[in-house]
Amino acid sequence: MVWDSQYYAGEGIAAKKEKIKWKILHRAGLIDVYVIALSSNPKNLLDIIPSWELNQKCYPKEGMVVVGIDKGYENAMELAGRIVMDVYRDTGGFNVRDYFKGRQKDNKNRPQPFSRFRAR
Repeated sequence: MVWDSQYYAGEGIAAKKEKIKWKILHRAGLIDVYVIALSSNPKNLLDIIPSWELNQKCYPKEGMVVVGIDKGYENAMELAGRIVMDVYRDTGGFNVRDYFKGRQKDNKNRPQPFSRFRAR
């Protein structure tokens, strides 16, 4: 599972989005939190997945790109609509997958800020 570097979060959970991401990655129980990911079917735009489904070991997470999270299914649907509209506004089209894949590539090519602490 890959998380977009600038993933969307609903208004109600924006302040806690990193904590919620950590909980999802560590299979902590979350009630009524939904993950918005690029669709597993190329004919669709986005998947809205309950976070509890991701706790299952057999759930296919390989290659999944998370682009947003929100609390409540209705809010997650609204956020997915906002994501699609942002893609349309920026590109003039609805190719959500290419938009986020290009964004990931741009972030990898961007020079990293200098840090006193180096990875070993």
